[in-house]
Amino acid sequence: MEHEQHGPRRWWVLAVGMFAMTSGCAFQFGLPYLIPVLRDEGLSLSRAGLLAACPTIGLVLTLAAWGAAADRWGERWVLASGLGLGGLVLPAATAVHGPFALGLCFLLAGAAGASAHASSGRLILGWFPARERGLAMGLRQTSLPLGVALAALLLPPLAAHGRARALAVLGALSVAAALLVAVAVRDPARTDGGAGARAANPYRTAVLWRLHGAATLLVVPQFTVSVFALVFLVDERGWSPSTAGPLLACVQVAGAGARLAAGRWSDVVGSRVRPIRQLAVTASGVLALLAVGAFTGSAPAVAALMAAGVLTVSTNGLSFTAVAEYAGSAWAGRALGVHTTVRNAVAACVGPTVGALIGSTGYGWAYALVVGFPLAAAALLPRPHEKSAGPTSRARRERAGLDLKPG
Repeated sequence: MEHEQHGPRRWWVLAVGMFAMTSGCAFQFGLPYLIPVLRDEGLSLSRAGLLAACPTIGLVLTLAAWGAAADRWGERWVLASGLGLGGLVLPAATAVHGPFALGLCFLLAGAAGASAHASSGRLILGWFPARERGLAMGLRQTSLPLGVALAALLLPPLAAHGRARALAVLGALSVAAALLVAVAVRDPARTDGGAGARAANPYRTAVLWRLHGAATLLVVPQFTVSVFALVFLVDERGWSPSTAGPLLACVQVAGAGARLAAGRWSDVVGSRVRPIRQLAVTASGVLALLAVGAFTGSAPAVAALMAAGVLTVSTNGLSFTAVAEYAGSAWAGRALGVHTTVRNAVAACVGPTVGALIGSTGYGWAYALVVGFPLAAAALLPRPHEKSAGPTSRARRERAGLDLKPG
């Protein structure tokens, strides 16, 4: 898969992959926009929130399996079948009765749509040469905020006419994406002949484990900032939600731009790890300023919050690119599945844990606590020329940008 795919076709493949992942993310992470209509149906806030989380639970449960399937059978049909199945389950949810049956449908749709997270990353690894892969993966990572934005735009007005219409539109988007993938996408050339099971296991060295661990540590400050940004501005700074919302939307847009800039930076310097380490250290400094601002109630806390919101998401695409490149064509799907699973599992714990901390000690101590997570991630990242066993380790390290230039 290190084979370079030439011509403009790779950008078309990227565009189709982004549309596919955006469609999947719209229902996997956008169902909270249906909470008002679910409450109108008589559900409590806690039950409605649990239903909205069911697609994410399904995604976490099946990511590794979808990745293994993509390694074995290729990206095109795994991506198309998962999105197609998820798109068919969503309209079926309009015919069921009771929260348990509805939650099961949401869980199954999320589990099917998880194929997009493993397969779309593999497509980028196969179609793009290393000098463009960081930017391409950064573009791919913008699909998640685009999907959530699409849900925010479509679901509230559709839900005004009933839950069924909103779910039908989400299902139609997913099916359309599946059909587009089946028609327009071709699997990239593979150097392993599809013999993933016979390839050397990259998990026999510490490099992938350290990449997973560092990226997971960086999830903690990312979700600490994003989950509580609105309530911080409202509770601590006295802003109204209508004023804080547009500002935080701008932060999301800037964060997407930061992902792209970081990806391009990694392409230019020939390293994925070096930019991650430098961005992590910078994010730690900004989080420290945010903690000080929260303790003192000073105005610069708002600027620090915005900067933290951008910096803490800037490394997402880089970590996925490094994992896929180091794993290689035979193991990339499984490695990306593990990577996404672990990150999402930890992210799910951040909200209740940090929320309890804020409730007992305040925002200042919560922000101060997460200052150390980016520093720990920077220390955990693998170093250039670090010894790793196995005859293919050198090639893997070069693919992952760990040896190309000093880090």
